[in-house]
Amino acid sequence: MSIATEKKVETASEAPIVVSLGKQRRKRIKELVQGKGKLMDEVNNVVAELRTSGKIAPAAQQIIVVVKERPKRRNLMPRL
Repeated sequence: MSIATEKKVETASEAPIVVSLGKQRRKRIKELVQGKGKLMDEVNNVVAELRTSGKIAPAAQQIIVVVKERPKRRNLMPRL
């Protein structure tokens, strides 16, 4: 399973950069908030890629990360 199935990056002259990592599990989102885990690694990779390509200054812009929580699977036939 791919961590980030879809990455969308929007850039403008001084507008913030928006990175969409798609739908992820609740555990991965919690780890991202804590600053660790696979999603944090993915965010760091995207930021490094944008810096090396020259789309953002090393410390000048805001980056907004959008992650949607994947809904839990619910058991339609609970055990009796």
